Amino acid sequence: MFKGSLVALVTPFDSDNRVDYACLKRLIDFHVEQGSNGLVIAGTTGEAATLTRAEHPELVARSVEFSDGRLPIIAGTGSNSTAQTIILSREVGDTGIDAYLLVVPYYNKPMQEGMYRHFSTIADALDKPVMMYNVPGRTVADMLPETIGRLATHGNILGIKEATGDINRLLEIKNLVSEEFMLYSGDDFTLLSFIEHGGHGVVTVSGNVVPGAIAELCRLAMAGESAQAKALDATLQALNKALFIESNPIPVKWALAEMGLMEAYLRLPLTDYDGQYHAQMRTAMAEAGVNL
Repeated sequence: MFKGSLVALVTPFDSDNRVDYACLKRLIDFHVEQGSNGLVIAGTTGEAATLTRAEHPELVARSVEFSDGRLPIIAGTGSNSTAQTIILSREVGDTGIDAYLLVVPYYNKPMQEGMYRHFSTIADALDKPVMMYNVPGRTVADMLPETIGRLATHGNILGIKEATGDINRLLEIKNLVSEEFMLYSGDDFTLLSFIEHGGHGVVTVSGNVVPGAIAELCRLAMAGESAQAKALDATLQALNKALFIESNPIPVKWALAEMGLMEAYLRLPLTDYDGQYHAQMRTAMAEAGVNL
């Protein structure tokens, strides 16, 4: 299925708080040129939580249009409502997307059986493959390896984005799923180790800023070129830190604005990147090879 660097793309807004589709096209062209392996649209980094009901499917459809078959498009359509997730997923299903990214339900804190039924019910209802997304730091609810193992047998669930950053968790999951089940890191800090221990790629925030480097890191890691991979990874860790010093996507939008790729407009309740971190970000970007 999908391997390598899948970039969780930011959603650009204009000064009137509207989605900036001209900028979106430029960003997608940038990722094609830089060698990203795919894009996740309307995920956490894409500020999906603040998209209106009308904006969400339009953003996905326009992203498919702008990609024009050059990159796989994975649509973030997850929510804490099983029924609403199915409705939105079906709405974008005919746009040409390649898969869905569905987060573990947040806020209502389902039990493991509830998570199992949530994902299996949705996967039954859709005709495009599902990538599950476990990020307990945001959802509070943590989908455990045993539940993932149960869901991995579903023919329409392709894999999981595991964002705990815990390599032992990855190894537990690997022991419970088939070799065909795809495993993606949701943690840029531990990406290299994740792939070295059997992962297939990453859904990355840092890849917004250094798409070529993250794609190359994935390639080196999967090819077993350990020394080169470690050397490259070392140049990216300061950037990873700077990109998560405030809530994502506050820092990454500021960094992209510094690169001249977009304006750093955010939607409330997110606020502008604190000035005390600007120098740290610029230094980290330079270390990662970004020319400002």
